[in-house]
Amino acid sequence: MRHRILRIAISLLVTLFGPIAALDVQAYDRIESTGNVLGYALPIAAAGLTLGFKDCQGTWELGESAALAMGMTFALKFAIDKTRPNGENQSFPSGHATISFTSAEFMRKRYGWEHGVPAYALATFVAYSRVEAGQHYTIDVIGGAAIGILSSYLVTRPYKGWTIQPEMGYSYFGIRLSHRW
Repeated sequence: MRHRILRIAISLLVTLFGPIAALDVQAYDRIESTGNVLGYALPIAAAGLTLGFKDCQGTWELGESAALAMGMTFALKFAIDKTRPNGENQSFPSGHATISFTSAEFMRKRYGWEHGVPAYALATFVAYSRVEAGQHYTIDVIGGAAIGILSSYLVTRPYKGWTIQPEMGYSYFGIRLSHRW
């Protein structure tokens, strides 16, 4: 069932974004345009997985983690106002890297490594494309990736199965073992 859902999600992405990737490649570098497309495709794929699994709670968690990550990113962009390699403003952190890694960590934590590994590979390519295109410095995409991963890690719960998580409070530290059916 999972492989069928994944095939449907990939087919949907190719159908939706294939024509966009073919648009006037002369105007954009191929790496940059592919990174831009993937920057939109990853959150759509994550949302598609929640629909495929009929996972309403996952949809809410994806929305919460994306809102948290992008809110932090835009607050930092305006507060720091670092100049980009191309001379424009608001370089740190990279919004493309933030949303890509938010989506990748959501897919990994919610649905497992079988979805997380390809998502992390694509998110890494998005970050690479931003540096290669001269839109960001390496530290910008690392910062965006950290924000995205942290936000999804904090908000997202596994879909089903056993989980082991560190837990701490004012006067204790421990490990929580839980199972979702």
